Amino acid sequence: MREAFGAEFDVPDGYLNTASIGIPPAAVARAVAESVRRWGSGLDGPGDFEPAVAAARAAFARLIGTTADRVAIGATASQLIGLVAASLPDGARVLVAEGDFTSVLFPFAAQQDRGVQVTAVPLEEITARAADHDVVAVSVVQSSDGRIVDLDALRKIAGTGSTRVLLDATQAVGWMPLQLGWADWVVSAAYKWLMSPRGTAWLAIHPDAPELRPSSANWYATEDPWTSTYGLPLRLAGDARALDLSPTWFSQVGAAVALDWLAGLDMAAVAAHCTGLADEFLAALGLPPAGSPIVSVQVPDAVAKLTEAGVACAARAGRARLAFHLYNTRADVELAARALGGTSGVSVS
Repeated sequence: MREAFGAEFDVPDGYLNTASIGIPPAAVARAVAESVRRWGSGLDGPGDFEPAVAAARAAFARLIGTTADRVAIGATASQLIGLVAASLPDGARVLVAEGDFTSVLFPFAAQQDRGVQVTAVPLEEITARAADHDVVAVSVVQSSDGRIVDLDALRKIAGTGSTRVLLDATQAVGWMPLQLGWADWVVSAAYKWLMSPRGTAWLAIHPDAPELRPSSANWYATEDPWTSTYGLPLRLAGDARALDLSPTWFSQVGAAVALDWLAGLDMAAVAAHCTGLADEFLAALGLPPAGSPIVSVQVPDAVAKLTEAGVACAARAGRARLAFHLYNTRADVELAARALGGTSGVSVS
C-alpha cells in the first residue's frame, strides 16, 4: 500500500498506465464495494445515490474552474461531445488536431453528411488556424504523447466570440491546475487521472455558448426527476442538468469520493510531482524535459522490454506511452529507465 497526498493506494510497483486507466485511492474502492454490497442486500433506492451525483458534479466544477449549475453528467466523453456536434448548424467548420483521440474527432466527423466540415491540422497550428473556423475541438493534453495545447491562446480566441472552443480535459483534469470557465464546452471522462470507475463523464457549458439540442432528453434531465417519470409535455431543467443522462450509480459513488478529495488538493503541487517524475524519466534516457506527465518513447521492443521489467504501460501510435500520476514514485522512474537504459536511438515526441 502506498501513501500519496494523504490517500492510500493499492497500486503495484511500475504502474505507469494512468493515461489508460487510473488506480483509485483505497477509500474510493471501499466506497464502491460498500455500495455494491448494499445493492446486493436491497438497502438502497434510486434516490439514495443523489448525494453522490451532486458531490461529484460540484467537485468536477471546482477542478476546472466553473460552477455546478453549468455541468451536465453523462457516461463517456464521446457521448457528451456528440451533443455538441449534433447541435452544430449544417455546414459548420470544425478545426481539430491531427491524431487527436477519436472520441473528440468522430462525433464531428459523423456530421459530415449534413455539410459539417472537419479539418485536421498539427496541434501547433490550431491557434493560428482557429479564426477560419466556427469551432475548435481539441484535447487539452494529447492522449498519444502528452503534448499540451496552448490554452492561453485558445482563451483569447474564445474571447472573440466568433470561434467556439470545445476542450476535452480527460487527460488533464486530475493532475493539471485548470481554470477553463472561459471555454464554451469542457468535457472529461472520470476513469483516468480522476481515478474513478468508468461510466461517468461531465460536460461544462459556458452561459454564452450556443444552445445544445437535448437529444438524450430523459426523466433525469427534468427539474424534478422524481415527479417527471411519465408523460408529456417536455419539461427539462433550467440549467445544464437539462442535458443529464440518468447516472451510472456505482460510478458516481466512486467519483464523489475521488473528485471531492482531488478538489481539495494543491493541484500545482500535484502537477509538479507528476511532471517532475516524467521529466526525471526522460533525463535518465538523455532526453529533454516535456513538462507533461504523459511521455512517449520510440525504441525497438520498448513495450515488451518495459512489460518484462514489470512496468505497466501502453502502446500508442507506434510508441511506448508512460504516464506518471500522484501515486507514482522515483522507484517507478528507475524501474522504467533501467528497462530501456543503454538503448540507442531512443526518441520522444
